[in-house]
Amino acid sequence: MSAPLPGLAVESVTGIDVSLPVAGAGARAFAFLIDWHIRLVVALGWYVAGALLYNGRLSLAPPASDDARWFAAVLAPAVAIYLLYHWVLELAMRGSTPGKRTAGVRIVARDGSAASAGALLARNAFRIIDSLPALYCVGLVTAIVTREHVRIGDMAAGTLLVYEHAEARLPAAVQAAAAPQLDPAAAELVAELLERWPSLTVESRQRLAEQLLARCGAADSGGGEASLHERLERLLHPSPGAPR
Repeated sequence: MSAPLPGLAVESVTGIDVSLPVAGAGARAFAFLIDWHIRLVVALGWYVAGALLYNGRLSLAPPASDDARWFAAVLAPAVAIYLLYHWVLELAMRGSTPGKRTAGVRIVARDGSAASAGALLARNAFRIIDSLPALYCVGLVTAIVTREHVRIGDMAAGTLLVYEHAEARLPAAVQAAAAPQLDPAAAELVAELLERWPSLTVESRQRLAEQLLARCGAADSGGGEASLHERLERLLHPSPGAPR
């Protein structure tokens, strides 16, 4: 049996700790390959289109003279696209990129919050070291041998690569106590409904409770408002002797 992935425990807004599984070297490599192809195609596309337009003929070579405008208009933007691809998109997409989104992973700080601009910049600056001596060898090896599957850039920036919240698992202690059909998202909804119960109207309580119970596979078996509240409580905090 394979060992479970290490997880980052994060307290949700409902007070339930959710464990975000840390992504391993395979997910990292998959995301990186997708992003590498995207940024290479976009950077080369800019270079080719810019060179053809600037030269006014079918030539990709720079002018014979030392033309600073050519470098500023054609070469510099292509290099910037290639080098700043990860940092800019991770800022815009809150720790994600097209490759990471496809792989179902994102970058977070060690407390589970969104990584800051400075942390993302430091993480990407260390790509120079992680890519040594070739084919991202240092980064791949460190991601394999470290417990949290981090590369040098993550160590320097204090970040982790985790699977998206939709793939999150409840911590083992909560899983052991919760009913098997109660997934993390449903557990948060149940906890939030119980917290807001006094402020809701009777109709709203009943409608939301019945919807949640149906989602969790506990179809309504009758009873009034008090019964619905009790069943939600048992669903979230089952007694040790309760059937599972």
